[in-house]
Amino acid sequence: MNEDLRFNIYMSGVGGQGIGILSEVLIRSYDNAGYLVKGVDTHGLAQRGGMVESHLRVGCTGGNPLIEPGKADLAVSLERTEAYRAMSRYLRKGGVLVYYNTLWQTLGVRMGEDEEITEEMIKSEADLRDIRVYEIFSDRLPDIRMQNIALLSGAVRENVFTGISCTDVASALRDLFSGAMLEQNLDILNCG
Repeated sequence: MNEDLRFNIYMSGVGGQGIGILSEVLIRSYDNAGYLVKGVDTHGLAQRGGMVESHLRVGCTGGNPLIEPGKADLAVSLERTEAYRAMSRYLRKGGVLVYYNTLWQTLGVRMGEDEEITEEMIKSEADLRDIRVYEIFSDRLPDIRMQNIALLSGAVRENVFTGISCTDVASALRDLFSGAMLEQNLDILNCG
């Protein structure tokens, strides 16, 4: 078991975007790479388009898997509003944000309680806190619900997930999917 790495990943999205699958793929990927990893999902109003979050602690040997605000090394979000929230609340100064550039209009935005977040707002906040940002988008997905794998693919290519390779992720996908769904996800991942 590789015990050199200690890394906190906070993930967020809107119900239906696949944060749970993304979390499970990352847990299995880190496990495949020989790391201890703990994860926990919280769903809130996920079935109604509300926020969904996952906490992953790589190299964590005990204790609470929940990441404290301001302690995440990496924030991963499948939507701009959630990316801004994740960066503002959970990401440490000097951390990394990777997000899928789409807007699902969270409940707060639809109800007029929250402002619609723009790329410029994310960049401005990131600059203030010395945060490295990776913005990902694909217009060639066979199914919009595969945005989570498109984000994963882009982040793996950028080497954002410390300690794991595309091979580890592909192996995790093989654990979770089969048939046409597996082939589509591997095609999006595109390790070649």
